Amino acid sequence: MIPFNKPYLTGKEAHYMYQAVYTGKLSGNGVFTKKCQQFFEEKYGFKKCLLVTSGTDALEMCAMLCDLKPGDEVIVPSYTFVSTALAFLREGATVIFADSMDSNPNLDATKLESLITPRTRVIVPVHYAGVACDMDAIMSVAEKHGLLVVEDAAQAIDSYYKGRPLGSIGHLAAFSFHETKNITAGGEGGLLTINDERFVRRSEILWEKGTNRAEFFRGAVNKYGWVDMGSSFLPSEINAAFLWAQLENLDEIQSRRKRIWGQYYEGLQDIAAQGKVRLPEIPAYATNNGHMFYLVCRNLEERTGLIACLKEHDIIAPFHYLSLHKSDYYTRHYGELVRELPLCDMYADCLVRLPLFYELSEEQIELVITLINEYYATR
Repeated sequence: MIPFNKPYLTGKEAHYMYQAVYTGKLSGNGVFTKKCQQFFEEKYGFKKCLLVTSGTDALEMCAMLCDLKPGDEVIVPSYTFVSTALAFLREGATVIFADSMDSNPNLDATKLESLITPRTRVIVPVHYAGVACDMDAIMSVAEKHGLLVVEDAAQAIDSYYKGRPLGSIGHLAAFSFHETKNITAGGEGGLLTINDERFVRRSEILWEKGTNRAEFFRGAVNKYGWVDMGSSFLPSEINAAFLWAQLENLDEIQSRRKRIWGQYYEGLQDIAAQGKVRLPEIPAYATNNGHMFYLVCRNLEERTGLIACLKEHDIIAPFHYLSLHKSDYYTRHYGELVRELPLCDMYADCLVRLPLFYELSEEQIELVITLINEYYATR
């Protein structure tokens, strides 16, 4: 069988986890947590980084930092994972869903102005497949209307917009280290990045369960107590140790994933040229981080057949998100806000993801390519 995903092990994970166990501190914010956070701050220039237990937790911290009130509106793409919306709904905000672009599943920045009302407070661009949204356009709209921008960079580690790392452009950003991402913290993990000085102090308080304990450990205060909202966002040192092994090998992991992506792209050029499928499009302002390779089929029936064809050969190629604006929860609670978002629905019906992981061999990639080409040769 060729699975859709397989987490890569560098060989150092267990060694560093063993070290973490014998430091005597397992609860988080220890040696490996600090090493990981420093890595991201130095490599990508993020003002402040906090390791968290998941990408969802990073988004929830972003939403808390935005200090939303009931009735405030947050613009979110409909074609995304539920966590992007749920983090802001939990803070009492109203989520206004945006449509995708025709050229890729990212939020269409040209339509942002039409969604803004006097109640809008936040824009949440999602860098789908690690490919940047049009951040100049989004930041320009945000500045014009006095809005915050939270980058959902869950899939976008080591990807760039006009030379700037994704996650460093908005006021806040969230990354995921789930086992399906390019690097993992042992199955689950995430990162909050803070790029606006206004949010640095409060982010540490939220991270430390609503206390100013981080300041106490730095010697900034002589005792700590409960000062704000918060939760248990810190990951274990075990997870941080696992992630550190991955970070040491980040360049090698990225290089291999991008080579796999390129092999798919070259091997499927013919059927794309014939108009039978659409391949991922990387805008000139964006880079490719090798997170995902997808095809956009012409219709739902064709995609269903392709997935079934690959499954017959023990190859797992899943579709992805369902449009959130059509979900049972949203229509039940916010039915009056539901409107047509045809491009999100198109990607929900037509997009299929191909296997992509470090240990995927060239022979396996060629098998996937051959089967896809053969499937379309009969249609």
